[in-house]
Amino acid sequence: MRLGRNLVAGLASSAWTALVGLAVVPFYLKYLGIEAYGLIGFMVTTQSLLQLLDIGLAPTINREIARNSAVGNIRASGNLLRTLSVIYWGMAGVIAIVVVALAPLISRYWLKSENIPVATVSHAVMLMALIIAFRWPVGLYQGAMMGAQRIVILSFVSSTVMTIGSFGAVAVLAVVSPTVQALFLWQIGVAAVYVFVMRSVAWRVVGRAEGVHFDLDSLRQVWRFSAGMSVVTLSALVFTQLDKVILSKILSLPEFGHYMLATVVASGLYVLVTPFFNAVYPRISVLVANGETEKLADVYRLSTRLLGAVLFPIAMVLAIFSEDIVLMWVGDPDIARSVAPLITLLTIGSALHGVMHLPFALQLAYGMTRLPLTINGVLMVILTPLIVILTFLYGGLGAAIAWLVLHVLYVLLGAWLTHRRLLVGMATKWLIQDVGIPLVISLLVVIGGFYATIGWEPLILEKLVYLGGLALTSFLLSVAASSQLRALASIVVRRLWGIAQFRLFG
Repeated sequence: MRLGRNLVAGLASSAWTALVGLAVVPFYLKYLGIEAYGLIGFMVTTQSLLQLLDIGLAPTINREIARNSAVGNIRASGNLLRTLSVIYWGMAGVIAIVVVALAPLISRYWLKSENIPVATVSHAVMLMALIIAFRWPVGLYQGAMMGAQRIVILSFVSSTVMTIGSFGAVAVLAVVSPTVQALFLWQIGVAAVYVFVMRSVAWRVVGRAEGVHFDLDSLRQVWRFSAGMSVVTLSALVFTQLDKVILSKILSLPEFGHYMLATVVASGLYVLVTPFFNAVYPRISVLVANGETEKLADVYRLSTRLLGAVLFPIAMVLAIFSEDIVLMWVGDPDIARSVAPLITLLTIGSALHGVMHLPFALQLAYGMTRLPLTINGVLMVILTPLIVILTFLYGGLGAAIAWLVLHVLYVLLGAWLTHRRLLVGMATKWLIQDVGIPLVISLLVVIGGFYATIGWEPLILEKLVYLGGLALTSFLLSVAASSQLRALASIVVRRLWGIAQFRLFG
């Protein structure tokens, strides 16, 4: 029951967060322009790169609290949370100081501004430093709450802060000052409130037991897992951020803004992926700790099938109808034509990356950081030169092609290596039945729907309903193709019917 509640809460929160995030982008473009939007994209890239300094501590607190929770002793994690809190807050201060110091160099020698003065860019980068610093410890407290499987509380707090931050930013731009500095100042205040609220909630969940203190011994007990995760994080950052780092250097800010706009659309898929991972990872960590291998296999495969049935229909609609969707979203035909090919490639790659979160969760639940490191290491040797070459030759389009190639290989290699060690012999079934079937169904339905609309010029609402219908059809066919999903759907329908009867007739 808790897994279901956590999953629903996470999905609802992520969906709302994504909708809010997408809703404010046209206003950002209206008040700031595409060049200043490039600065926002640079902040997101910088924040992602700095995750390297996490050195695997957020996944560590997640795993340790989940394991202690499984034996009914969640308070045993208090010393570890206190110790990691000190480290995180210290690192936040270092990040702020270093980025502020480097801001003049970044604005003058890295970012290519066309219309925004260098001094303004430098000031914006300094404000970015404070936003990133305040957001930095949030990851630790989120990890603690996910490990305790308190996704409902986490989702409520996160979505509330996101809503206030996003709509408040639009109000600041419209009423106070239509500048990137005003936007960043508002986000600094929101980030400060967010981190202190998360700190309070996380400690309430874990419990402030007497004698909780900074304890290096608690850190020594988990350092191997944390060190392994830090290397995994490093390799993952190469794949997910190398294209953006190179593009931020070789492209002008307006061109970089276009690429980041496409990235925003593709990354919307993680609205679905992240809640699945956050809900499933602690659950399978408990099953691994209890030695319930058969139940673990059922939860793992069912989660993959459900994620594929939900993720692939939406991904295919975004990929194949990318230009129409962007035009409806921002209302600018030039921007729509420019970013549509990027969205198609990035979205398909992101969908494949999304389903690989579940094998990754399985690896972490067993504490096998060497396995994902091996997978990432092989891919890095093969594909890092490809990313660099294609990005320099073809700019954003080359980076998007490399992203797709990377994740096709990731699915094939990752599934094979994972199931040589864990849940042995499941690789073929997992690839064909759990991933392949919903992917092929979604692709065929949406491509057929695309050709059926040639020559059709519907109203925006009609188009949205049609696209939603294609996604829903793909989802229902994917559910029908899986006996496990059919059984799950039957249970859900019966429960909803029971609730409706109770509400209507008492």
